[in-house]
Amino acid sequence: MISITLPKLRLTAYASIVCLMFPGATLPAEVFVDIASESGIDFFHFNGMSGEIYFPEIVGTGSALLDYDRDGDLDIYIVQGTMLGPGKKSEDALFPPRHPLPLTDRLYRNDTRIGDDGNTLIRFTDVTTESGELGTGYGMGVATGDINNDGFTDLYVMNLDNNQLLLNNGDGSFSDVTALARVDDPRWSTSAVFLDYDKDGWQDLYVATYVAFDWENRIPCFASTAAREYCGPRTYDGTVDKLFRNLHDGRFEDVTLAAGIVGKGGGLGVVATDFDGDQWLDIYVANDGAANFLWINQKDGSFIDDAMLAGAALNMDGAPEASMGVDAADFDDDGDDDLFMTHLARETNTLYINDGAGWFEDQTVSMGLAKDSFSYTGFGVAWFDYDNDGWLDLLMVNGAVTHIQELVAAKDPYPHHQRNQLYRNLRNGHYEDVSDESGKVFELSEVSRGAAFGDIDNDGDTDVLIINNNGPARLLINEVGNQNNWLGLELVSNSGHPVVGARVALLNGGKKHKWRRTRRDGSYASANDPRVIIGLGGDDGEQDLFVLWPDGLRESYMGLAGRRYHRIEYGKGQLADD
Repeated sequence: MISITLPKLRLTAYASIVCLMFPGATLPAEVFVDIASESGIDFFHFNGMSGEIYFPEIVGTGSALLDYDRDGDLDIYIVQGTMLGPGKKSEDALFPPRHPLPLTDRLYRNDTRIGDDGNTLIRFTDVTTESGELGTGYGMGVATGDINNDGFTDLYVMNLDNNQLLLNNGDGSFSDVTALARVDDPRWSTSAVFLDYDKDGWQDLYVATYVAFDWENRIPCFASTAAREYCGPRTYDGTVDKLFRNLHDGRFEDVTLAAGIVGKGGGLGVVATDFDGDQWLDIYVANDGAANFLWINQKDGSFIDDAMLAGAALNMDGAPEASMGVDAADFDDDGDDDLFMTHLARETNTLYINDGAGWFEDQTVSMGLAKDSFSYTGFGVAWFDYDNDGWLDLLMVNGAVTHIQELVAAKDPYPHHQRNQLYRNLRNGHYEDVSDESGKVFELSEVSRGAAFGDIDNDGDTDVLIINNNGPARLLINEVGNQNNWLGLELVSNSGHPVVGARVALLNGGKKHKWRRTRRDGSYASANDPRVIIGLGGDDGEQDLFVLWPDGLRESYMGLAGRRYHRIEYGKGQLADD
């Protein structure tokens, strides 16, 4: 185990310890501050709209936070669009592209440093040109993983048509190895997750696909006013997701049918974790307008969809919802992962509570999460402890998928924008929408889609990268979290690459609490920081840690100091009981 002491990177005049430790206290004026432009993130999404109301243009894209160059800080990969429609050219666009043609995805290297005055200078450098081959299609989402166990993070980019697997060469560049790896899919794909579902030590790949959109047989859709409108997912047939097994030699095998992955959905979000407590990774897919999937791992290479029986396919009224973003975490500190999903306006978002055996109950209303989400269409989302008080909060980003009539009447050129929302965990079984008192970034009204979560400046709290459809990227830096104590964890294998699928908990008198999982998945079409931050509130003492590794090994690591990241190496702890 290696402890990494970090300087106090960011200071703020807004935070107050009293505000963070007591739920009823007034929040500081700015919880997050957008520094995208000043830090060098000049990305502006282009959705290729030309007035034809093409369905794909409203769905939007995501991004990834990853340390591609292994220098200890998070870099940024953002998925870009292109011009849409047969025969359409960029001059046909209603909103011209802001970047030079041809458009590609963008890679930004994190060059943050400590200035002479001791303060953090957060800076990013656009390294797209020198990074080799990046995504070039009409982009949707991106997943991160390490397909060859070399310790460098690779990328899987999902597009409206052919997907791309970008292998990290370890020298700052990427190579497109899609054909060699045999992981292409010409269908409309949205989100994916790398996971070791068969416990062989190699990361496999699950790809969520959306609908069978067809340019030649495009279906026109209309609003109740008889005006042209964007279609919904049920206008087209759903498609079957893909599961690829890693063959350990740079190639993958399509095992979709053999693994029992059947049924047409309409996937927009996907997470992989152990929902039923048997220490095998399961897969949950948020389907848009259709019953969600809960693929329970049968430990023999196959899965069974248990969502309907488990209570996680439909809402409390027995209806499918327009599921977009999804996250899994132990928000109630009982040792199992619960589920949260964002939905279409007039549906509310949904919280499913896990009983520990993989059985779920819709508790959205009782948790205080229904009323304030009713008017919004949500996409990217995550459970994270923004104030490091030890309890998981929620941030969701919003933007309509059909025209908002009030904005149409006001002659708004892009009438789909909405505000984003921040919910604080009140530590009593309820959440409170604190957006109005959390700063200027929550006053912005944009068409937000992907959201990626991670510690950009390594100061011990979670920052957020938001991608807006046909709009600018927003890099929200957390101004309050590191005012409380925290414990940062980087779990790595014997070869030094990040381990996903592990579960960690703090130990207190033999009792395990503050369960967290190492992951990159969740949200919408995006990939997150694989490190773990556990908020400690006012506890400044040393911490004892329990780790359940993906292969079942149980270890404890004792006497970890707060306010720093610790590198937790597989097999280097003390053997622990369950």
